[in-house]
Amino acid sequence: MGLRDTYAYAIQQSKGKFHGSAEERNGKLHFKGTVATEAEKNEIWTAIKTIPTWKDDVEADIQVTGGPAAATASATTYTVKAGDTLSKIAKEHLGNAGAYMKIFEANKDQLSDPDKIKPGQVLRIP
Repeated sequence: MGLRDTYAYAIQQSKGKFHGSAEERNGKLHFKGTVATEAEKNEIWTAIKTIPTWKDDVEADIQVTGGPAAATASATTYTVKAGDTLSKIAKEHLGNAGAYMKIFEANKDQLSDPDKIKPGQVLRIP
C-alpha cells in the first residue's frame, strides 16, 4: 500500500477545492497547489493529520489564492427549490441557461455533478 492509498481520505477531501497535485516521490507524498480560501486549506490539513505519521509522510505547499472576503464579497446566493436545474438557475440569474457550468464551477465544494442538485442547497451565483 502506497502513500496515496494511506492518504486517500485527504486526497478525496481536496477534490474540487485543491488545484494541483498529490504525488508520491522519494518516500513522501507531496501536495503542491492552490485553494481559494484558508478554510479549504485547513480542511485539507485536517484530513492529512488523521494519519498519525503525517509529519514523516507528507510535504505540502498549499497556497491560498483568495480569502474569506474574496469568497463572499460579491457573491450572490440562491437556495435550490424542487424542480430547479442549474440551467434554469443560470437563465434566471445570469441571463443564459448555457452558463450553468459557471454556477457548477463556483460550487464544486458541494456539487460533484451538474445534474444533481437538491432542494435546500445554497449555491453561490458568480
